[in-house]
Amino acid sequence: MPLESYKHKTSSNLWIKGWVEFEGARIAGPYRCSSGSPTKAGAENWIAAETKYQRHKHMVGEEAAQTFSDAVLIYNANTKTARQLLPIDREIGATPLTKITGKLLKSLGPKMKPLASTDTWWREIVTPARAVINNAHELKGTPAIKVRQYSSNERVAQDTRRKKASRVTRTPSDRDWVAAFCKVADPHNAAMLRLMFETAARIDQAVSMTPIDVDEEKCQVWLKAQKGHAAGWVKVSKEMMADLMALPKKFTRNPRTGKLLEQRVFGYNSSTSYNNRWKTICKKAGIPYLSAHAAGRHGFFTELVVRLNVNPIDAAEAGRWSDASLPMRVYAHPETDEASLREHFRTKPVQHKNSKQPKPRKKKGNTDD
Repeated sequence: MPLESYKHKTSSNLWIKGWVEFEGARIAGPYRCSSGSPTKAGAENWIAAETKYQRHKHMVGEEAAQTFSDAVLIYNANTKTARQLLPIDREIGATPLTKITGKLLKSLGPKMKPLASTDTWWREIVTPARAVINNAHELKGTPAIKVRQYSSNERVAQDTRRKKASRVTRTPSDRDWVAAFCKVADPHNAAMLRLMFETAARIDQAVSMTPIDVDEEKCQVWLKAQKGHAAGWVKVSKEMMADLMALPKKFTRNPRTGKLLEQRVFGYNSSTSYNNRWKTICKKAGIPYLSAHAAGRHGFFTELVVRLNVNPIDAAEAGRWSDASLPMRVYAHPETDEASLREHFRTKPVQHKNSKQPKPRKKKGNTDD
């Protein structure tokens, strides 16, 4: 029988059973496996992708069937990653996975985004493509791939070509900046800034918080997984918790239709929707605009380590960095004026006066025998 989904006794996901057929003949199976999805639509997508793959393989052979496009079909991509994969698939979709190398993936950057930085190439092209290929390796046994990072020389060369630095030095927030911001900000934006400054939460973690992510009794908030770090509860100060509990209810809206969506603590539905509001607040407060990342994580680590002399290892753990050397290298910003440092090295040492006593002069005349 053709592939079909069914409810498994011990799994929340729908399972698949049956055969893949082509012109009345069985060409792959029998199947007895999870679709990886709890919904009927998800299971049907799995069946469609597997059927297409097996029929293609049956007609053109194993190697030709295992193309990048085939790997994309069996990759469970979120909306953001799917948008990134579409132009990549147009470039190398028909390429067999056995022919794709790290060098090939890195060469897509200059072709697809000639004015972007190497960091953008890595984040938006190499990383999603590599994930697709390695996912196919786990599911289908196709070759895995490792890609070496762009070198510093490659980064500098690209920055020179586009006449723009890719790694701009960030200015961290401090207590005075936070106080000025909060003085004119609405309660939701003020509380969001204080939360990020106090916990080093990322903007996406902050805007994703819903009322159930706030535990008043234990004085903690739930931050979702981000950048390879697991989700978990994070302690906050009593003052911070009081601010969170005092916030009026606020629902997000669909930016296109205006339809009310889920309730979120700070009322934003994406990690970029705060920008315009923050620029207005900063202008009104008479302070320079800082991004949420600079005001939050950069401000958090600089405040603890540079200004308060907290042990970097303790600060890194509090900010959920697994390696203390990373925030010391990226998030700790020096605040001593360069000119004052130079004063420690006097170029013209003070010349001390000669302390030797003058030799006594001999008296003229006869001397005693």
